[in-house]
Amino acid sequence: MQGPYDVVTMGRVGVDIYPLQTGVGLAEVSTFGKYLGGSPTNVAVAAARYGHGAAVVTKTGADPFGTFVRDALRGYGVGTDFVGTSPALPTPVTFCEIFPPDDFPLYFYRYPKAPDLDLTAAEVDLEAVRAARVFWMTGTGLCEEPSRSATLAALAARGRAAHTVFDLDWRPMFWPEGAALSTAGPADGPARGLYREALAHATVAVGNLEECAVATGEREPRAAARALLATGVELAVVKQGPRGVLAVHRDGAEAEVPPVPVEVVNGLGAGDAFGGALIHGMLEGWELNRTIAFANAAGAHVAGELACSDAMPTAAQVEERLRAAEAGS
Repeated sequence: MQGPYDVVTMGRVGVDIYPLQTGVGLAEVSTFGKYLGGSPTNVAVAAARYGHGAAVVTKTGADPFGTFVRDALRGYGVGTDFVGTSPALPTPVTFCEIFPPDDFPLYFYRYPKAPDLDLTAAEVDLEAVRAARVFWMTGTGLCEEPSRSATLAALAARGRAAHTVFDLDWRPMFWPEGAALSTAGPADGPARGLYREALAHATVAVGNLEECAVATGEREPRAAARALLATGVELAVVKQGPRGVLAVHRDGAEAEVPPVPVEVVNGLGAGDAFGGALIHGMLEGWELNRTIAFANAAGAHVAGELACSDAMPTAAQVEERLRAAEAGS
């Protein structure tokens, strides 16, 4: 370990196989690009772009795609100290279809089980998690054992230290109960109960309106933010899509920023870019409005690109996009 790392993320990893043709379904696509993928993995890449030491706690298969994941992480300056290997399970791949500006169906191949969901608590370097300035985990890590126990053990090791971030990351297809786990379901449903358990360890919660509804039962942005703060987090960040972003801090500070105009190429990965930029603002000690505006612009930048990890911006690129938005261009 070279640490302590500034940022340690935990959870999903894989290979994104994205079409190089847009506006057509996968059945008609003839060429694809191969990219590093997985939401918390992309967040680590985004944080590394800003010069922060970052690493991912995850697991791949013992296959060529697993080798690709490690090589790609190193190429982006992300530590692979905590990337384990499953001897039997294949590294996941994800396909998407690209129908700009707002339709990007995803097809996850994580069978019979993704290695990152086979991560056990014994395989997690809890000291590294505890020592990181930021620990970032996602809701997907809670969907199945042994990843669920490993994720909760990592959170417990933090002792609710700043900054412990829960990316609500609701992916119903990953849960054994599947899409039947409705966001309008009972407050004591399995997903909501596990989300509440994780929130009890977090200092920051980040999610879109659907994800906030899973965690709190609230869909109205300010009600969702209040409900998240009521769990004990210090900062609630509610992403509202075309209405921008609302962030509310326990100390009373608020930031509400409008969307940054962008010609959307692929909306996938924008949330991960937002996450890496949010981390950057927190580590730099910026005030809330500057942090959220910067994160919002970073997300817009990636929405205007094809890939996710490859497209994560530098600070200079984000600042340029902010200046262009302010100038109305």
